[in-house]
Amino acid sequence: MKLFQYPLLSNALSRQDIKSGIKVLNSKQITMSKITEGFEKQFAKKIGSNYAVMTNSGSSANLLALSTLINPLFLNKLKPQDEVLIPAICWSTSLWPIVQQGLKPVFVDVDVLTFNISIKDLEKKITKKTKALMCVHVLGISSNMEKIKKICKKKNIIIIEDTCESLGAKYNKKHLGTFGEFGTFSFYYSHQITSGEGGMIVCNNKNNYNILKMLRSHGWSRNTSFHKKFKKMYKNLNDNFLFINSGYNLRPTEVQAAMASSQFKRLSVFNKIRNQNRLKIIQSLKKSGEWKNQFEFVKYDKKINPSWFGIAFMINRKFINKKEKLLKFLKNKGIESRPILSGNFLNQPATKIYNLNSKNMKFKNADDVEKRGFFIGLHTTKISKKNLKFLTKNLLKIGKI
Repeated sequence: MKLFQYPLLSNALSRQDIKSGIKVLNSKQITMSKITEGFEKQFAKKIGSNYAVMTNSGSSANLLALSTLINPLFLNKLKPQDEVLIPAICWSTSLWPIVQQGLKPVFVDVDVLTFNISIKDLEKKITKKTKALMCVHVLGISSNMEKIKKICKKKNIIIIEDTCESLGAKYNKKHLGTFGEFGTFSFYYSHQITSGEGGMIVCNNKNNYNILKMLRSHGWSRNTSFHKKFKKMYKNLNDNFLFINSGYNLRPTEVQAAMASSQFKRLSVFNKIRNQNRLKIIQSLKKSGEWKNQFEFVKYDKKINPSWFGIAFMINRKFINKKEKLLKFLKNKGIESRPILSGNFLNQPATKIYNLNSKNMKFKNADDVEKRGFFIGLHTTKISKKNLKFLTKNLLKIGKI
């Protein structure tokens, strides 16, 4: 396998991160325990949420959020075929938990300049059946969360924030992931912090917090506020194995928690470096004698304090016929790239199998993002002059290949 000179992410794991994981292995207490609980408290405090529940992935965090919405213990639980709004630019596991829980996804177009959900189209898609919004924060920024929250509050719509790509980003000094009922995060290898795999879900409601913990661990009442009540009701059962709800096994390991906790302490540093690297790359391109407006870059609300996941490019329309050649050229030169999430997810084969666009609705902006967009990585170490020159030279070859 050919190694990339400029991969999506350079190795972000420090010696201390590795030592944290090894220490857990040497302790032989590998399954979820006190280190996980400690990291959950650390995470909730930093993000500004009452509660945090760690999971084995960000995808599992999304699954827990939707599973809670239909759970009998959830206040005003959702019913089969209730509608959940979701942007057309999304990730697979932002969408599938909606379908898996018997709810109906309703797709919303995006803002072509931010790749995030279009508030204008969102308002058009709201019906009497709309009960929730899966708000996906793309590449480290968001739409206007104050407007979205105001709309949803007026219409009594539950907000779930998929913040898996945007850990540490803020809107009007408030962390993304804390505007809605639930916020989900990912610690996958290429994300803002990493434990290889791993995720987190946050909430402010104690009842929801305890539902999340039960669903994460087999439907067990253990370590939840429900345990005492059901222990009294079922005295004939072993209270160490009291199952009072449906559930999965979505628990993380202590190794993941230890490594993520170690990385989390450096989140602000990582974000600062990524932000600086992005600015340097854009400035280098625009200062080049070869610059002919080949690319457009994300334009975001001044109230947003970004936490960039990668640096996204929208190819100028006059160069669009060169996109595939450019991506192949970059790969051959050792520059790794990928689409903006999955592009317009309604163009993916799986959506045809499940007939998720039966009315054949069009999503002009999402299609435009898919057609013209791609991104490359932003690393957690300062970009070298050599790599800056390397990227600038090769990205601007688009007009000559």
